[in-house]
Order: sequence, then structure tokens, then C-alpha cells
Amino acid sequence: MSESFDDAIVGAGVLGLAHAFHLARAGRKVVVFERSSRASGASVRNFGMVWPIGQPTGSMHQMALRSRGFWLEVLTAAKLWHNPVGSLHLAYQADEAEVLAEFARRAGDAGYVCELLTPEQVASRSPAVRTTGLLAGLWSPTEVCVDPRQVIGELPEWLTREFGVRFEFGTAVTAYDHPHVTAGGRSWHAERLIVCSGADFETLYPDAYADAGFLLCKLQMMRSQAYGNRFQLGPMLAGGLTLRHYACFRDCPSLADVKSRVVRETPDFDRYGIHVMASQNGRGELILGDSHEYGDDIEPFDKPEIDRLILDYLNTFLDVPDLEIAARWHGIYAKHKSDGYFVAHPAPGATVVNAVGGAGMTLSFGLADEVVRTLERQPA
Repeated sequence: MSESFDDAIVGAGVLGLAHAFHLARAGRKVVVFERSSRASGASVRNFGMVWPIGQPTGSMHQMALRSRGFWLEVLTAAKLWHNPVGSLHLAYQADEAEVLAEFARRAGDAGYVCELLTPEQVASRSPAVRTTGLLAGLWSPTEVCVDPRQVIGELPEWLTREFGVRFEFGTAVTAYDHPHVTAGGRSWHAERLIVCSGADFETLYPDAYADAGFLLCKLQMMRSQAYGNRFQLGPMLAGGLTLRHYACFRDCPSLADVKSRVVRETPDFDRYGIHVMASQNGRGELILGDSHEYGDDIEPFDKPEIDRLILDYLNTFLDVPDLEIAARWHGIYAKHKSDGYFVAHPAPGATVVNAVGGAGMTLSFGLADEVVRTLERQPA
């Protein structure tokens, strides 16, 4: 006789874990299937930035703020390292400084909490920032740093202990015919299946993914040696290139000047989708990156020139003593061409949730809350 659950989740990355949290807290009996022996996709290959300031004004920004609240609740209860250290965007070019000023002028009315800083004020918040040539900084207190390897690795144990969530690692779900789940060569029973499979578009409901028109995005990242308390980054940092990347800045008139200058002066930054950021985890390691290559440009071989471009640009705004790169890697995530995320119901009882792009750590707990609330309103 097959084991019976209210909900089965495919994928133990951050999106799957967030759904497991909301469902189990609501009293549902939940099982999470992860095809690998541990989650090893995009959820463990990122900065660990819960980054509400990057989301566009309106519903996406509000979702990010709700997600931040859930993160703080979960991290505190699970006793996992986290640092609500905030963020600094840095401007060394006049057009970048103007974008920050334009954003700051409208930020309050749009629901953002931020402040335009002088170079001296930036230095008081982060002594690691190079002040030579610095024109301005944008401070936001809402960003939280987590260690993605730790939270993705340890949250399953906490969810099991706190809410009785069942985890089946090394067990791939290959079919669902409501209410029958085929996973690991066994039959299971689940009234609902929630698919949070990341970049795997082939195993379950490939037609739904094909119709959605997703893009795959590859990013290259690095991690430094552990500094411990010898070097403190302070807030998470974003260089001026980042203004081109996050949708929150897209309505700033001066952004066009930034984009055209980058294309004209440093075309490789555009070619490889480079914007440079830094965070620091609880071990004192710096997480550095990143790049963005899409679709047909993705290949399994990393490009040393991308790492060089990232590190050279990092050196223009961050003074790091004795920087040594301890690890290099790439990640691949799914991105929707126009929307911030994708939710579909391709078969009875089945829900696909995907394509949070590079904002998985930021949005997952808020998005999962919205998905679960929607499912609860549907008739049985």
C-alpha cells in the first residue's frame, strides 16, 4: 500500500523548502522529493542575498518584503546564521550618481526605505569601500544576508523536527496521475503535487515549460578565503554596473546614460551580462560575482576572462586585503522572458512554480505563501 500525503513537493531548493514550510505550518502532511542526494542547484550557488530593493515597484517589491519577514521568522526559529546588514549601491560615475539620486527621490512614495549618502557617510557604514572617486551611495536597511549552503542544507532537518515534513533525497518524481505519484520506482499518494524543479524542464510537464518560453541563465561566481573577524565587509555591496540589472532602477531617466556608456566603454560587461556585487557569510568568506549568459550562449565550460573582469571591477570599489579565491563555480537558473515568476496548473492536482530568475532567495517564501493561499481557496 502506498504512503499517503496531502502534498508532495518536487525539489528541495529554496522554492521547494518555502512551499514545504507554508503547507506544513498550515497543518498539511508534506513530503519533499529531491532527485539528488542533496540540493545542489541554483539555491546553493548564489550570494545569499535576500534583496528586496532589487524588485520593481508594486506587487513584486511587496512580495519581497513579505518574503523577508518569513525568512527572519524561519532563520530565527531554526537558529541559522543570518545578518540583516542592509545594502549599499555605489556610484563612481556621474550618470550612476544621478540614477541613485533619481531613485532616492521617488523611493519613499514607492515603498522603499533608503537614503542617499555622501562618500563620507558611505565610509562610516563600510570601511572596506574605496572612497577615491566615490560620488555617492544608496543605503537600504532591508537586505538580509544568509549562507545559502547552510540554509538549504539544514532547513530540511528543522522542517522535519518542527513540522513533521518528510524528505526523500535521491528520489526523482517521474510521473503524477492524480493522486498517484511515481517516485524512486515506488508509488506514493498525494492530493497535490507542487513542482519546484528549477532548471529541469524535461522530467515533468515539459509542454508547460515549452509554452512558457523560459530562458536559462548561467552565472559565474567566486568565494574568497575565510577572513573570520579580520575583515568585515559591512553591508552587502553593489557596484554601478548593478543599476543596469535590477528592475527597481528601470524608471530612472539617467539609466539610459549608464547603459550607453557601458556599451561604449566596456562592451564585455554587456556581452557577458556582468554586474559586480559582494556579500560576506558567517565564516567571513566573501561571495563575489556575477555574470549572465543566456540560452545558446550557455556552455559547460567556465570562462576565465569573466572572472578576471569581475575581479578587476571589484577592485575599483572594494579594498580587500590579501584576497585569495578559494572556490569558483557556475549556476544555472530559469528566467521568464517578461514576468517575475511562473505558476501553472498543467494537470489535475499539479502546480508548477518556477522562473523566479536570480531572485529565488528574495522571493521564494513570499511567492510560496501566495501560491499556498491560492490553492487553499480552490475547491477540493
